[in-house]
Amino acid sequence: MNDRAGTTAQASDLIDVTELVAAYYALVPDVSIAEQRVVFGTSGHRGSALDTAFNEVHIAAITQAIVEYRASQGITGPLFIGRDTHALSQPAETTALDVLAANGVLALKDEFDDFVPTPALSHAIIAYNAADNGDEADGIIITPSHNPPRDGGFKYNPPHGGPADSDATGWIADRANAIIADGNTAVQHVGDAGAENTTAGSYDFRGRYVDDLENIIDIDAIRTAGIRIGADPLGGASVNYWKLIAEKYDLTLTVVNPDVDPTWAFMTLDWDGKIRMDPSSKSAMASVVARRDEFDILTGNDADADRHGIVTPDGGLMNPNHYLAVAIQYLYTHREGWNPDAAVGKTLVSSSMIDRVAAAMGRDLIEVPVGFKWFVPGLVDGSVAFGGEESAGASFLRKDGSVWTTDKDGILLALLAAEILAVTGKTPSVLYAELVEEFGDPAYERVDAVATKEQKAKLGKLSGAAITATELAGDPITATLSEAPGNGAAIGGVKVTTEFAWFAARPSGTEDVYKIYGESFKGAEHLRLVQAEAKAIVDAALNG
Repeated sequence: MNDRAGTTAQASDLIDVTELVAAYYALVPDVSIAEQRVVFGTSGHRGSALDTAFNEVHIAAITQAIVEYRASQGITGPLFIGRDTHALSQPAETTALDVLAANGVLALKDEFDDFVPTPALSHAIIAYNAADNGDEADGIIITPSHNPPRDGGFKYNPPHGGPADSDATGWIADRANAIIADGNTAVQHVGDAGAENTTAGSYDFRGRYVDDLENIIDIDAIRTAGIRIGADPLGGASVNYWKLIAEKYDLTLTVVNPDVDPTWAFMTLDWDGKIRMDPSSKSAMASVVARRDEFDILTGNDADADRHGIVTPDGGLMNPNHYLAVAIQYLYTHREGWNPDAAVGKTLVSSSMIDRVAAAMGRDLIEVPVGFKWFVPGLVDGSVAFGGEESAGASFLRKDGSVWTTDKDGILLALLAAEILAVTGKTPSVLYAELVEEFGDPAYERVDAVATKEQKAKLGKLSGAAITATELAGDPITATLSEAPGNGAAIGGVKVTTEFAWFAARPSGTEDVYKIYGESFKGAEHLRLVQAEAKAIVDAALNG
């Protein structure tokens, strides 16, 4: 923990926006250098222009690759495009629009040239494709999510509206790198000979998303109960959405910080001393939590509003796992229009409190690898009514059981906290305390362990069968997994479980460490044993 974590950023912490944007245009990547290649993680390609990892050449090549990919898939409808408030998002959008126009792709950008949250883009794609227009739409969202101000991000969402799967992103990344290696000669630009030069259209992302909220959230209950909501966009894309929500639905809702600043000078520093818009971090949310007594429900979102942070007067900032468990129990007992057989979806590193809640309600649990893309099929067909990640990302179905978004929706989960209080008369933190009384009080934590690139690669392909231990922290091991039980997909690591505890180990995509997620229903001291033995178990498997 950095000594300045939770304190307001100083001038020395801020980026030079002019320098950053200049680097976007000036620096040219060399794809023979691994750090300068296009790489799609679970949430698209991310990097900084200052590191020659997110530059005009990258974005032009990725966009051209997307044009070619969508053509190969027979996608001929419009492409929805939106950006968040990071400094690199605006120039990246300009680059992408140029390439799309030159290739004859109709891009639909925001009608008001406003920022577009990730869930609003997903909502738009789903709405278009549900209208039976005779073609299919897809989209690009330009955001590095909660990453620091120096970073940029670029993500492709296919016609289902959610994050693209690895087949699509692998093809796009490979093609983009090949294009860059050839000097971007395959990239079409407006003004090039033979370019079709299609003019971009517009779409009211904000109005259509906000108008539809009453079909998924009990807005009347929130208004009638007079719930005092404080919403902090953390300088992100949801800022004008919260304003419109307050106006349209006549809610007692205050946007506690409407400022948009690409340096994020108003933020408190995260645990490592960096500016990071993570609404699940106590350090990043310190200034928000300080106002907890002014509202009945206080919320935060990250820069693209796909994550949520829930603050209550009695509990402060809720652990994301705790809120997910409460949201699941509430929704599955208050949504009569949902399929009674619809399962609960969670990532395998989310709390097993969710397992106990689901079992008590008689609901099947679908446990998938990390990445929201795994929830998409179930949300589309209604077989999974809620999908959630431990990193404060989730979405769920409309009141009638139909799909809302197939990407994470932080605005939705924030409004749900107000609905829960309005309907039950209890804050989500009070309701979690009741779950603890019924099911026990799990201790949960993620720690990092040093690993070489070779060890990380080995861990990513490790089989559960390579784990030879029979006990974990004094209890018999009940399962060693390298595939998610919910869908059989590789988890890119291992998970080991006992009756009372579990750990999962996965390699970091950006640092020379691997992540150990652990949880114990025997308390914090037992969790320390789990973590220590987890490292020993994994190290033995990596070095064996």
